[in-house]
Amino acid sequence: MQVQSNSSLSVVVVHSNSSFLVMNTINLLGNSTMKLSGRFLITRGNASFSAFPPIKHHNRHNLSINSLTLGFSFDRSNRMQAYPFKISGFQRMFKNTQKSSPVFSRSFGHSRPFNVVSEKSRGLYVSASSVASKVSNYSTSVETRVNDANFERIYVQNGINVKPYVERIDKDENIVREQESIIEVNNYEGVHEDDLEGVNGLKVENPRRDETDIEKEAWRLLQEAVVTYCGSPIGTVAANDPGDKQPLNYDQVFIRDFVPSALAFLLKGEGEIVRNFLLHTLQLQSWEKTVDCYSPGQGLMPASFKVRSVPLDCNKFEEVLDPDFGESAIGRVAPVDSGLWWIILLRAYGKITGDYALQERVDVQTGIKLIMNLCLADGFDMFPSLLVTDGSCMIDRRMGIHGHPLEIQALFYTALRCSREMLAVNDGSNNLVRAINNRLSALSFHIREYYWVDMKKVNEIYRYKTEEYSMDAINKFNIYPEQIPSWLMDWIPEEGGYLIGNLQPAHMDFRFFTLGNLWSIVSSLGTPRQNEAILNLIEAKWDDLVGHMPLKICYPALEGEDWRIITGSDPKNTSWSYHNGGSWPTLLWQFTLACIKMGRLELAKKAVAMAEKRLSVDRWPEYYDTRTGKFIGKQSRLFQTWTIAGFLTSKMLVENPEMASLLFWEEDYELLEICVCALSKSGRKKCSRGAAKSQILV
Repeated sequence: MQVQSNSSLSVVVVHSNSSFLVMNTINLLGNSTMKLSGRFLITRGNASFSAFPPIKHHNRHNLSINSLTLGFSFDRSNRMQAYPFKISGFQRMFKNTQKSSPVFSRSFGHSRPFNVVSEKSRGLYVSASSVASKVSNYSTSVETRVNDANFERIYVQNGINVKPYVERIDKDENIVREQESIIEVNNYEGVHEDDLEGVNGLKVENPRRDETDIEKEAWRLLQEAVVTYCGSPIGTVAANDPGDKQPLNYDQVFIRDFVPSALAFLLKGEGEIVRNFLLHTLQLQSWEKTVDCYSPGQGLMPASFKVRSVPLDCNKFEEVLDPDFGESAIGRVAPVDSGLWWIILLRAYGKITGDYALQERVDVQTGIKLIMNLCLADGFDMFPSLLVTDGSCMIDRRMGIHGHPLEIQALFYTALRCSREMLAVNDGSNNLVRAINNRLSALSFHIREYYWVDMKKVNEIYRYKTEEYSMDAINKFNIYPEQIPSWLMDWIPEEGGYLIGNLQPAHMDFRFFTLGNLWSIVSSLGTPRQNEAILNLIEAKWDDLVGHMPLKICYPALEGEDWRIITGSDPKNTSWSYHNGGSWPTLLWQFTLACIKMGRLELAKKAVAMAEKRLSVDRWPEYYDTRTGKFIGKQSRLFQTWTIAGFLTSKMLVENPEMASLLFWEEDYELLEICVCALSKSGRKKCSRGAAKSQILV
C-alpha cells in the first residue's frame, strides 16, 4: 500500500436497479505525517457494505487490523441498517498503553481484542476523529488552540483575559504538531444524503423505536437548559424552573451536575457541547480564587461557573465566565470531586466519540497532571485514601462525612484509572504514572480490606479487642464494638454486604452511601464478589434503598440528637430529606450502569420503570422526601437538569446495554500484584497483602 501525504477517500454507490456508478471524492487535507487512503463501496438493495475508513497515523501510533467483517442492508427508504457483525483485534497502541477506538461499532472500546455479535445493535460508528464533519481544533498544539475563535478570548469576572495555563511538566512531550484538518466534499450530486451520513457525521444511526411522550419532554427540557458562551453550547444549568424566583446558584453550570447531561448528549451522538465544556472548564482550572487571602491548590477545578454579560464602552457587552471554587458556596468548601468528574468525563468522551485527539492535546494532558499532582501530594495522612473535609462532594453540606468518605475514594480510584489510561507515557510522565500505579494498588487494598462489611465482618467487629498496640493488631483502627449501631444488626442481610461510608481512627461510619458503592462497582474498586454482594443487598433492601423513587443518597437518616450534633441542626437536612436520607433520581443512571456491568439488567429496568411513572408528573424534582421517597422534597427544585439527564441516560443504556462497556472498568489483576507496603522493604514484618487477598479476592 502506498502512503501519501494528501490522500483521498472514494465513495462508490451502486444502485441495484440501475447501472450507473457515482464517484465521490472527499479530500482530507492536512500536514500529518502519514495518512492512508480508504474506499467505501455501497450497494443498494440487499447487497453488502464494506468499508475501510482512512485512519490518521502519528509517529507514536501503530495500527493493527486482524480481521473485520460487516453486514448491512437497506430498507425501502434507502436507510442503512446493520446486521449482526463481528470485529476482531482492532486496536490502537500508544507506546506502553493501549487505546481502542469505537470505529464501526458502539460496543467497540475495550482495551483488549474481543468479538462482538449483537442482535440489538441500533447504530454503527463508521468514523473517528479523522473522518468527521467537525474535526477542527483537534491539534495538540496549544498555539493552534488559542487561535480558535471559540477560545481566543476567554474571560472571567471583571473582564480579565485568561490565557491557558500550561506548565511544562514533561521534559519531552514528543507530540506531532499539526494544523486543523479540512474536509472538502466535491461532486456529490446524485448521491442520497443517507449514503454520506457515516462520512459527514460520527455515526450511522439506525431507525429506532419512537420516543415516548415522556422522553420527548425530557429531551426538550434538556435542550432548554443548555447554556451558550460566545455562540457555542458550553453546558447545562443545574435547574431551569421558570417559577423559581430565587435560583441561588442553580442557574450555574456545575461540573458534577453536567456529567449525566454530557452522557445523554454523547449517547445521542451530540459531542460538541461536551467537548466545549471540557475545554472551557480546563481554561478555568488555573484561575486563582481566594477565600480570606488563601488560594486553593494548583489544579483545582471549580465547582461551577456562570456566563455573565459585562458592559463595555458604546453600549456593548462582553460575555465572561465567572467560576466558583467554593468561595461563594454554602460553607465555603472547595470541591474535591470536580476535578475527578472532569477526568472521568474526558475519558468517556473519547470512548464514545473516538476523538482521542482531545485527550492527547498538550493543555489537556497538563490539566490531567495538575489534578493528579494535587490529589497525590504528600501530607501527614498515612492512609492511601484521600483526606477531605465535610461538604466537598455531592453531599455539599455538613453531614459528618469529613475524613475519608467512600464517595471521594471511589471517584478518586476511577479518576486514577482514567488518568493512567489517557496519560502519554514519556520521560516527563514516568514518575507520575508510577505514583498512580502505586496509589491504585494501595487504595484498592485499603478499601477492600477495611471498608467492607457483611454479616461475617460485623460479627468479627462485634468481638474486637481494643487497645492493641503492636504490628500484629487485628483491630488496627481501635474500633470499639459499641460503635455498631442497633439498626445494623437486624438490617444487614445474610447474603450481601456493602462498603461503609467512612473509616478513621476509632470511627466507622456504617451508613450505606449509594454513590460510593455504585462507583465501587463501576470502577471495580470492590472485588467481583463484593460488587455482586452490593447489588444483592440493594435488591434485598429494595423498600429501604429504592422505595417509591430510586435512589436513597444514604441510609439510614440521622435523627434526633444525632441530626442536631452532626448536621449542626441543618433545617434542610432534616431526617429523610435532601442529603439526609433523601431519594435522588439522578443516581438512577449510575445504578443502571452498575447493574449492566454485573449482568443484572432486570434490576435497572425495574428502577427505570418506577421512576418513569412519576418524574414527568412531578415535574422532574431534584429529590424526594420521607423514608420511602413518596413525597417531593420540601425544598426541592423542579425541572432539575441532572434528574432529566439521568433518566434519559438510563433509558438509552437500558436499550443499548452494549454501550455501557465503554463506561465501566473490569478487574485489573496487575494491580493486585503491586505492593507498596513499606514494611515489606524494611524487614520489620512480612507484608499482609497476600493473606488479605486470599480472604477477599476471587
